[in-house]
Parts: sequence; structure tokens; C-alpha cells
Amino acid sequence: MIKARIPPENSDANLQSYAEVYKNFSWSDVEKKFTWYETGNINIVHEAIDRWAGDEEKSKRKALIFEKGGKIREFTYSELRDITCQWANLLTEYGFAFGDRIFVFLPSCPEVYFSMLACARLGIIFCALFPTLGYDEIESRIQNAKPRGIITHPDMFERLPLHAMSTVEHVFLTEGPLLNLFPSEIVVQKTLQEMPKRSATRWVSKSTPLYLLYTTSGSTGPPKGVVHCHGDMVGHLLTGSYVLDLKDDSIIWTDGGDPGWVTGIVYGMFAPFLHCVTSVVQGDRFSASTWYRTLERHRISVWYTTPRTITRLIEAGEDLAVRYDFSHLKHLATVGETLSPEQFYWAKDTLKHAPHDTWWMTETGMICMANFPSMSIRPGSMGKPVPGIEASALDEQGEPLPEFSMGELALRPGWPAMMSGLWQDAVRYQEYFSPNNWFLTGDMVTKDEHGYYYHQGRNDDLIKLGQRDTGPYEVEQVLSLHQAVAEAVAISVRSGTENPMFKAFVRIKKGFTASKRLNLEIKNFVKANFTPEIPLSEVVFLDELPKTRSGILLRRVLEARDLGVPSGDHTKLEE
Repeated sequence: MIKARIPPENSDANLQSYAEVYKNFSWSDVEKKFTWYETGNINIVHEAIDRWAGDEEKSKRKALIFEKGGKIREFTYSELRDITCQWANLLTEYGFAFGDRIFVFLPSCPEVYFSMLACARLGIIFCALFPTLGYDEIESRIQNAKPRGIITHPDMFERLPLHAMSTVEHVFLTEGPLLNLFPSEIVVQKTLQEMPKRSATRWVSKSTPLYLLYTTSGSTGPPKGVVHCHGDMVGHLLTGSYVLDLKDDSIIWTDGGDPGWVTGIVYGMFAPFLHCVTSVVQGDRFSASTWYRTLERHRISVWYTTPRTITRLIEAGEDLAVRYDFSHLKHLATVGETLSPEQFYWAKDTLKHAPHDTWWMTETGMICMANFPSMSIRPGSMGKPVPGIEASALDEQGEPLPEFSMGELALRPGWPAMMSGLWQDAVRYQEYFSPNNWFLTGDMVTKDEHGYYYHQGRNDDLIKLGQRDTGPYEVEQVLSLHQAVAEAVAISVRSGTENPMFKAFVRIKKGFTASKRLNLEIKNFVKANFTPEIPLSEVVFLDELPKTRSGILLRRVLEARDLGVPSGDHTKLEE
């Protein structure tokens, strides 16, 4: 556990006295910030778009800036209201109504956001799909959710599993004209222009489903359709303020935040819009120069990124970063894998801001643990619970553990953005909850004497060494200290009656060559710097480690390969 302490950089943060706010916090106080607290009329789009579009001062404020291929498109809150109303009227014209499901299967483009907001306005449940999903993956999601409509692009239409689309009544294509369209296939360009720029908003309850998002977390079973509701907006607003420090003049960039990933929905769209600030979306593929230029050109003040992005910037070299102006950047936060010391101090030295690591899951619907802007950072830590979140590390019997003991991270149910269920899967939903009313995350953690939590891997990867539980994270931390190791991931391997072992997968740095000698050297290094009893059975060299776009290492892919079972094409999740 790293004991370094980085003093707070931001004396003007929205959350000042963490201890006092946490002690006296009430979600009902946050609810008072919404118009529905007085009117009773609830819909997240009204709070995120319409209330600002109806404000003479704020209606012309930029809501969305989208850049791709050198072309920049900007939309004010007033324009965003008009466009999303036109989309809502289009969907209504074709019979879509409250409770229907619509899949959004598009490349990175503004229409992704228009269509999701239009669905929310009507009480339609939207489901954003990664544009790189394969045929079988789309098929399984269609069979589970049974959408009535799909919004897609002509270039992606051929990837739809037509034989599985019996419930799909209409396919909306964002571009045209096209030849030989079937009656159920609609090119929306011209039709949208004819639609009125005002649409009635469907008032809902806080528990009305808003969106459906599939997660493949875990190593067994089909993807889980996580359901989130309109009431999530309470958590979005709070964390946007306390964790990301959004202020009236903020310009936030949630990079890597494709709406197929929950971060893109929550912190690329809803949280910024609920705060009436500007959200920037970069639609191009990653390159270090593009990322630096985006920070400079759009004067990004809040950057919510990933450790993977920081690693790629490091690999691009130190000389490139000094060519750009990052003076507008005020707050830097990360999500995904735990930040390594190298990533942390590189960002602090190069970008002049220490990255504030955060933790949450698709299932939690909002950031739940964070290093807050006004607080000291302890590098390697997930931070402390967000006000309104009660957290604990539990033992195998579900009882809270003392400080410095490894246990499963558990959250007390009741925060407003917690998933409301798994689509058509009540049994697996109940598996998240312990008999003594805790939400079980599956992540192993320790907590220090100051209340900071530290991630220690997943609960099914632990190996007991003597009286101590050891996780892959600890092995990875030691591996990363070797001079030849660029990245490392460890998994636990169990074979028959044999004792469990760790198996490591390593990407080596430029200038080093994979060899039997280096392999043996790395094994001995781990034993010398951790414990001679560490059961490290094997070190495998890989050119690239399998990751999601958010930079999360896909241990399940490596575990599946080790077992000799299909792992799917993880490369489709990279961009």
C-alpha cells in the first residue's frame, strides 16, 4: 500500500469539507436542485436540456461540441432541444411509445446523442451498442431485449443479424439515399427536417427505465442487461459536482466515452448537461497529437480519461506534449484500471495536474469512490466513498473487516443511480446482494487508517499464502517494477486437485527481447521482491494485452484462453 500523499491542488473545489458533508449528507437535499422537486414532473431530458433551452441566458450556451475528421460541429442547448424534439417526433410518427426498446448502433457521431435523448424524452428505453460489436454479440442482445427499432448507419446495416430481428419493426438509417429499401427501413435525413421542433415530454417516475446497457463483467454466463432509470440523474448531478468539479464555465472531455460504455452515457452526456456545461466528444481514433490538440483547441478544463490513455501518451514520448498549451485544464480524473505510479507522476509532471482516480461499475450507475479535488491524493488509492455512499470491506461471512484487511468491496443499497435490475434476469440480479443487505461488487479492497480504499483484484482470483490472501493485483504491481516490463496482468489458475497458481502475461518495453532468460529473470524478480513462496507458475510474453476501450484489462479473455475455451474477439472493444 503506497503511503505517499499528494496535497490538494484545488482550493476552490465544489466539495470542501468532505468529513462534514459526508456526515450530514442527504439525497433529498440534492433532489431539491431539480425542477421536479416542486412540479412533480420528472424526465431527465427536461432537467438536462429543456430547462436550459428555456432560459434566455443559458439557451445559447454550447452543450455539445463534436469533432471528427477535422470537422467540428457545435450545438447550443436551444439547438439540442430542437433537434431532439424532431427525433422524438420522428419516432412517434412511426408508432414508438413509452416502454419500447430501441437499439442505437452507430459510429461516433452527434446522432448517437440526439437519438438517445429523443428516446429518453418519450420514455423509450435506449440501448447504445459499441459500433465494433460482432454479429453474434448483437444477436444475443437483440434476443434478450427484443427491441422494436434500431437506429444505425448504412455502413453498419449489413452487420445486423436479420434472422434474429423478428421483433424489430423499423430500422432507421442516418444517411441516404439508398436503393431497394424495404418498407421497414427508413432514411431519416429528409424526414427529420420536416418534423416540428417541439415535442411533448413524457412525464415519468424516478424508477422508470431510462437505458439498458450490456456488460460482460465476470467470466461466465451471457452478457447482463443492466437497467438504469430516470432517477439516476440525482447521482449524476452530485458526482458531476463533487467528483469532477463541474462549474458554470466548465468544458469537460470524457475521452474514450463511447456511449456503449456507461461512462460515455453518464459523464459524456447526462452529468455535463444536468450542470449546463459544455461536453466535448472526439470522434477520431486515438493518436497522441489528436488528444493533445483536443485539449488545447477546445480549452478543456475537466478531463475524465483512463490510465490506458495516459500510458499511450507516455509511449508517444515527452517531446510531443511540450508543444501544446494545457493551461485551461483545471481538473484531471481517471477511471478504469488503477493508476500505476509511473502513470500518476507522469501526468502530474507533464500535465501539471495530479490525476484523481475514481471507481465505479456499470451496475452502480455513477462514481462511488473517488479522490476528491479538495483532498490529498494517496497514489494507488481508489479514494473515499462519495457522500451518500456507505462502503465496507467484507469477509467471507459478510461481516465488515478492520483496517488493512483485504475483503470484498460492498456498498449499502439505496443510492439513486444503482441499477434497478437485470433485463429478464431476476435470478442473477439477486446474486449481487448479501443476506445482510449489502451490494457486492466482486472487487477486493483494503482500507487504510485514513479511510482511503485500495483495489486488490477480483474476489475469484485470490490465492491464500499462509494466513494471507494474495490477489493478482499485488503480483502485477511487483511485475511492473521490473525494468523490462511495460504492462503486466496476472490471473489465478486452478487445475484439478493442484494448488492454485498465478500466471502472468507481460508486454515488454522497447529495447528488450523476449527470451527464456528474461522469462526466468522476471520470475526470480517477483520472488525476490514479493515472497519466495509466490506460486508464479508461468510468464507469457504478449505483443498486446487484451483491453476494453476504457483501458480495463480483460482477464476473462486470458482466463478463457488458458482454459482453451472461446474468448470472443476482444479487439472489437478497443476502439
